[in-house]
Amino acid sequence: MKLKLDKYYIFKICCTFLIVMTISCRQNQSEGKKIIINPETNDVITSEGPEWIARNIIQDKKNNIWIAAFSGIFRYDGKSFTNITSKVISTRFFSILEDKKGNLWFGSIGSGVYCYDGKSFQNFTTDEGLLNNEVTSIYEDKKGKIWFGVSGGVSCYDGMSFRNYIIDGNVMNEDRTGKTFPNRRPYEITSIIEDTKGKFWFATRGNTFVYDGKTFSVFTHDNKPFKNVRSLIEDKKGNVWLGGADGLWRYDGNALINFTKNFVGFIIEDKKGNIWTSSQRDNSQVWALFRYDGKSLSDKKPTITEIKSGGNGLFGILEASDGNIWFGSMKGVYRFDGKIVTDFKK
Repeated sequence: MKLKLDKYYIFKICCTFLIVMTISCRQNQSEGKKIIINPETNDVITSEGPEWIARNIIQDKKNNIWIAAFSGIFRYDGKSFTNITSKVISTRFFSILEDKKGNLWFGSIGSGVYCYDGKSFQNFTTDEGLLNNEVTSIYEDKKGKIWFGVSGGVSCYDGMSFRNYIIDGNVMNEDRTGKTFPNRRPYEITSIIEDTKGKFWFATRGNTFVYDGKTFSVFTHDNKPFKNVRSLIEDKKGNVWLGGADGLWRYDGNALINFTKNFVGFIIEDKKGNIWTSSQRDNSQVWALFRYDGKSLSDKKPTITEIKSGGNGLFGILEASDGNIWFGSMKGVYRFDGKIVTDFKK
């Protein structure tokens, strides 16, 4: 009897140790590496925006415009630009998000993701449990969890720890082993949305996946997987739009309608229901900003207006609260006020 009790207590002690270790690991994962901004550090304030690749643009709750660029994170207050990272972080930025709490998240190429609270940066990498350090998209779901689309899959952060989902060829599944990838992987996640039904859509350079909270399925058309999708949105009517190598498509839950076969890089819907895309022109490598008139989207040939050509690449698009359209390019950022396109170069 004594021997059995000893075994029981040993087992209990081991279980307690494992629980403590698990909690400790989760706490470590939530901390990240802090980068404090010294009061002596002067931000770089300028009348010019980024001089080269500007990937994504958002507007915060205070109406500042934020730009994720390869030369840093820029904030525009309506008068001037401030590069808030040039003195403290040296990396290329790709994706950006303001969460419900007002924190800003900056995804980088190779250095993981940074959380900025206005005073300091907190850096999360594979050391803290992020699946990969190339962060190409960021999304906040209805529950306040932050999803990071990375090279090789996606990481979901609940404020304490990461849950990782890995793309393995043509399938995608949750990983419970704590695996991370130090190097670049195929099929990075390029766009993430949660639709009105609570399903998550993940666009990748491979298959497009739909996740119902339990199972990942491949989104198909004519029994073929939708591949190389770069942008996903859900419009006000509940339609899902997909843009990528096969053009621009709208899915109403039953049928798919194609609007162009040209490569589409980014999509937004504005307040009036118009659809804006950054897309290649017909039979050319030249990219342009296009507006699809919302009132004519039910027609076989909707009204399409080309706003601005952008050389060999246009990227993220934003409709600001004042109605201006901002978009990124290989050569910085532009703003369209309905009549004139303004750049912010020297």
